[in-house]
Amino acid sequence: MLQVSVAKSFDGFSLDASFDAPAGVTAIFGPSGSGKTSIIRAVAGLLNCDRADISLDGENMSGLSPNKRNMGYVFQDARLFPHMTVLKNLRYGGTHDEGAIIEVLGLGALLTRYPASLSGGEKQRVALGRALMSAPKVLLLDEPLSALDGPRKAEVLPYLEALRDQTSIPILYVSHDMGEVARMASRIVVVDQGNVVLSGDLHDVLADPAAVPFLGISAAGAVLTGRVVGHADDGLTKIETGAGALWVPGSVGRAGGQARVRIPAQDVILSRSAPKDMSALNVLSVTITGLEQGKGPGVAVALRAGEARLLARVTKRSCEVMRLKTGDEIFAILKATAIAPSDVS
Repeated sequence: MLQVSVAKSFDGFSLDASFDAPAGVTAIFGPSGSGKTSIIRAVAGLLNCDRADISLDGENMSGLSPNKRNMGYVFQDARLFPHMTVLKNLRYGGTHDEGAIIEVLGLGALLTRYPASLSGGEKQRVALGRALMSAPKVLLLDEPLSALDGPRKAEVLPYLEALRDQTSIPILYVSHDMGEVARMASRIVVVDQGNVVLSGDLHDVLADPAAVPFLGISAAGAVLTGRVVGHADDGLTKIETGAGALWVPGSVGRAGGQARVRIPAQDVILSRSAPKDMSALNVLSVTITGLEQGKGPGVAVALRAGEARLLARVTKRSCEVMRLKTGDEIFAILKATAIAPSDVS
């Protein structure tokens, strides 16, 4: 368990953040300028803090220099040595689990090449490998995909997911992209103006109506996990989740495997009665567990669907017309085409 409590005063900005990060991926999420990078720089020992209490499995690391903390750090840009081959760049960090890391990151065909000949996605994979080959006790990823375009992000994400699934150390993943966070993380720390405003299990935080002001309208929603049932000939995949069966676009995973589906609150339609003769494939029976009125015209509606939590965002007018209240049993409608392929993994 990584335990973090740091504070630092800058000109016009104050950082004061405390949270715990167990093994697995903990996302540090927030808008640009909220203090995300300052937090992991403090964890790494690269920021001189006014207060820094950092411990890993009970061992206080606050007084250690960065090179003694045994942490791997991957920056937004790969920062590879241009005069070294990929293999030499990797070995600069060490040689721990060299073969396994090269395999999981798909680097075997790149070992004799130089950074100038690599794509942005390939460079980031090499940077990840270099960090891992130092046998870190903690891995710090600072917006590792932010410099990549859409296709390059799609190229690297599966490797990051494989890395996540095959390591058992705390990983702090800084991002302002909820799509990445939903695919990668099991926990989330939401940062706003230098302070931790929310933290906890990813599923619980994203589906909490009170989180909407901090997450933003487009980021609020739910992440459902489930089992891939099978793939249809028309290009859809059926996934059995705790909320019920869902049809999602694309050929996702393998039958019997696990999958995640992100459902943004703004893509959920509510109905008092079971819809008939409509094109939407995903209709779930849900119970309203809470409502949160925002400052604008929107209302966040918390829902329970079987074993899962969902979140919908409707207008205040719709809420009043439908007379929605806690305890009501209604229906949530999710268009399969509204679920972005990048939100399914």
